[in-house]
Amino acid sequence: MSWNVFVIGLDALSQRLLPQLRHADDYAFYGLLSLDEVVRARQYPFNRLVQDALVQLERFPGSVDAIVGYWDFPTSALLPVLRRHLGLPGPSLEAVLKCEHKVWSRLEQLRSVPECIPAFQAVDPFDERAVDSIRIDYPFWIKPVKAHSSHLGFHVADAVQLREVLPQIRAGIGRFGRPFDEVMAQAELPEEVAAVTGHHCIAESIISHGRQCTLEGYVQHGMVHLTGVVDSVRDHRYRSVLMRYEYPSMLPAAVQQRMFDATRRFIEWIGYDDAPFNIEFYHDPEQDRIWLLEINARVSRSHAAIFQLVDGAPHFQVMVDVALGVAPRMPHREGLYAVAAKQMLRVFEDGIVRRVPTVEEVRLVEQTFPGTQVEINVDEGMRLSDMRHQDAFSWELATLFVGAESHDELLARIALCREMLPFDIEPLVVNSSA
Repeated sequence: MSWNVFVIGLDALSQRLLPQLRHADDYAFYGLLSLDEVVRARQYPFNRLVQDALVQLERFPGSVDAIVGYWDFPTSALLPVLRRHLGLPGPSLEAVLKCEHKVWSRLEQLRSVPECIPAFQAVDPFDERAVDSIRIDYPFWIKPVKAHSSHLGFHVADAVQLREVLPQIRAGIGRFGRPFDEVMAQAELPEEVAAVTGHHCIAESIISHGRQCTLEGYVQHGMVHLTGVVDSVRDHRYRSVLMRYEYPSMLPAAVQQRMFDATRRFIEWIGYDDAPFNIEFYHDPEQDRIWLLEINARVSRSHAAIFQLVDGAPHFQVMVDVALGVAPRMPHREGLYAVAAKQMLRVFEDGIVRRVPTVEEVRLVEQTFPGTQVEINVDEGMRLSDMRHQDAFSWELATLFVGAESHDELLARIALCREMLPFDIEPLVVNSSA
């Protein structure tokens, strides 16, 4: 007999990876809500998504044994709400919001791991006095309390620049702000948090010095466990642009342990239980200080294939087993390679896509380097600036999951794969005539 596991926004990558779980015959996977509804949509009507999901689950003829997901909002908030409706184990909505609501999370971090937290404050972008309300020093980051993929996130150097970006924030913040307010209406909020709606921002001091990494872990029966540590490599010109994830981390073991100790303190403080998480840190080697960037109440989809390449199974294993109440059967260092990466193939100029790699070219890359997976994110004829969920400086043409026996070999293999996956982007012609 197999468990029936529903996956919110089931996509092609997970359809390839989920059969690679250990004891795969123990699970039967079903999609819950479509990718177009929870990822690609222009709007996310949260309450309607909940009702649509519940109708789909009620029509299922068998038992609903677990509901899982790896996408950011709204998936991250749908999980606790749907599990609560069905009586399935998992963290409370309030515990999830203490991770996902950027201001609430910082307030709880300040109480549990204050040495890791930058100066921050809530900002109402619709307040005419917003610029004058800033109490922290420039420069800083400003971003909505709920968004992802650097959506409406800005590095602000001074008050002049803040005045320039506030209209952009006001124009776009409702896309996530409106559904996030629907989520918050279902939770018990302290007074200091209730006043900070989905249409607010957080301003934070700059902490992006040194090396960035993500701890992937889970909590089960109140015990916090570490699955692995993944390094984040950013562009040398634009520090907000992520170029590559590398696993396992090359940070010193003692630094990784300090990060895990801070993670455990925060997780236990907020009462988060029976679910996976990922938490991002920076290590400043000059001061030997760790900074907590953010925490997500889910596994990172971006890391699944590189865990597969190094450990022998995607860390979806942890996501699924914890949701079922089973001790995770995640292997360790049983994969094809010693190291692996997710490389984002980016360009930094807008243009029209005239050519993408052919099916045969993609297949050749995947056959040349066993275990490699390629995801093409663009289609011929599309304009790059029409893409959603992109950062402010670049466009992600494709992603490459690849492994090797050493870090140097990994970088060389990535460069070769780039050559084997040709794109043709026609630059936009700027009409300068009067």
